Amino acid sequence: MDEYEGTQRKTHVPGELEKQLCSIIEHASIKTVFQPVVSLRDGSILGYEALSRGPADTPLQNPDALFGIARQCGKLWELEQLCRTRALESAFQQDSNVKLFINVDPHIIHDEKFKQGFTKEYLHSYNISSEDIIFEITEKNAVEDVEGFKKAIDNYKGQSYKIAIDDAGAGYSGLNMISDIHPHYIKLDMNLVRSIDGDSFKKSLVKCFCEFCRTSNVFLIAEGIETVDELYTLIDIGVHYGQGYFLQRPCETIGTVDSAAIAHINKHNSQKNHLYNSVHQLFIGNLSCDNETAPPHRLTQDIYNTFLEHPNLSGITIVNNGAVEGIITKTHINLMMSGQYGYSLHARREVRHIMDKDALIVDFTTPIDMVSSLAMSRPADSLYDFIVVTKDGQYHGVVTIKTLLEKTMEIEVNNAIHLNPLTGLPGNTLIQIRMEQCISFRRTFTILYLDIDNFKAYNDVYGFENGDKVLIFVSKLLKDEVPGSVFIGHIGGDDFVCILTDYEYEEVCGKIIKSFDHEIVRFYSQRDLENGYILTKNRRGVPEQFPIMTISIAGITNRKKEYADIYELAEAAGSQKKKCKQCWTSCAYVD
Repeated sequence: MDEYEGTQRKTHVPGELEKQLCSIIEHASIKTVFQPVVSLRDGSILGYEALSRGPADTPLQNPDALFGIARQCGKLWELEQLCRTRALESAFQQDSNVKLFINVDPHIIHDEKFKQGFTKEYLHSYNISSEDIIFEITEKNAVEDVEGFKKAIDNYKGQSYKIAIDDAGAGYSGLNMISDIHPHYIKLDMNLVRSIDGDSFKKSLVKCFCEFCRTSNVFLIAEGIETVDELYTLIDIGVHYGQGYFLQRPCETIGTVDSAAIAHINKHNSQKNHLYNSVHQLFIGNLSCDNETAPPHRLTQDIYNTFLEHPNLSGITIVNNGAVEGIITKTHINLMMSGQYGYSLHARREVRHIMDKDALIVDFTTPIDMVSSLAMSRPADSLYDFIVVTKDGQYHGVVTIKTLLEKTMEIEVNNAIHLNPLTGLPGNTLIQIRMEQCISFRRTFTILYLDIDNFKAYNDVYGFENGDKVLIFVSKLLKDEVPGSVFIGHIGGDDFVCILTDYEYEEVCGKIIKSFDHEIVRFYSQRDLENGYILTKNRRGVPEQFPIMTISIAGITNRKKEYADIYELAEAAGSQKKKCKQCWTSCAYVD
């Protein structure tokens, strides 16, 4: 008895439900519906999750009830096998070029019966490539045979299958599973997504997942998106893909994404790009140039000959009716065609069988710095492959790594002109641009003006060099204490600004004040700390006692009022600053 069969112990189930289940399995009464996994950059479809449904208007229509009864009846294997078969038949009879997410219980993936169901010969009978199958593994239940599980996963990876961890954040050992199997995709549990637009704790958790995925070359998918505000928040955080009723309900046909949802994705990304790009508003698409393309049915020998005829050609984009399906590089095709049998094995095959389907493909309006990060996080063997650019879901051109690096350096030099030379934070030009965009886009914002109280007196007594150290300390404090999505600027002197894209300012202000008050004492002598003040002349030339430096935060939001321009913002902030000046300790007043 293998491990999976050990999970097939039958428990008491009402007779009628067991009869219904047996009938479903015997007559293959399973319906497969498909829900698209959508890019939150441009609305393109990555693939479809296959979801199984029992007969309509019966107690077993719901998949949770269906699989729950199957588990109790000891029929889980039979039901899983039926669902997978129906999913493959339904999907690839409609479209042979889709990626399919198939749910798999972690206890059966290394079962011999499962392995026999996913041999290359079996997939070939459906005209399916293993590269188009993503095993979606739930993390809700702990895996008992961890080593056997890892070996099975590595075996499937070696055959070009992809792996996704489902319901990340919902299980008991999710981080362990992610660490053990190094998945290609991580799917966030829908409870983390639900109402995330109003939950700062959930935002922080998802941002952590995003940062992990960015540095680990893993793609993040948010499940259960149901509102436009959830969608916008996930886009702002940087989640790669999304899935949910707001984007498209599950249906029996391999369909498109709701057009209104795509419009929301493109509109918000356009605004986000304006908000986060450099002063030159340069998109990756501005760097792209046209390049050689070929259809997926072109023979490999023809592609090979094209490279021979054009020695300077480094790669070809494989395009089908305008949609990008992959790339083929000179290095890769030379490797495939080399050796004693390479040419004879591959020459007469269609190029779609050997192309790279996981090439880096980005939308025209993707910020250059984001593309640089994605490009540099690729595996070593594809690190220097060119980048494909699409526009409105269609092929637009390519960008070489050389072009990308040159332009990135140019932008950094230009941006440096607008950065404060001491702290390296954006200066007045960039601050003004950011504020104007906050007003024009009419999105949620909080602007915090930060002022170091008694800084001039400190500067007079301790000197400019020590004063500069305080300013550098404050800039670092802000970078450490505020979320990564917050814009931090240095207006000049001892004045700073933080621009949030939400109203979650209380925690931010609290952290800044606590850290400032705790650390500022190290910039004073022991004598001044014991006195609680320093003695120097005020602006009128009269000796005066100045307390230890504190920090004042004057904030404004657009929660109750829309602002016409940055001058109106400054006027509103002025009244908040006056309230701060009446306080002798570090404080925050936000309207």
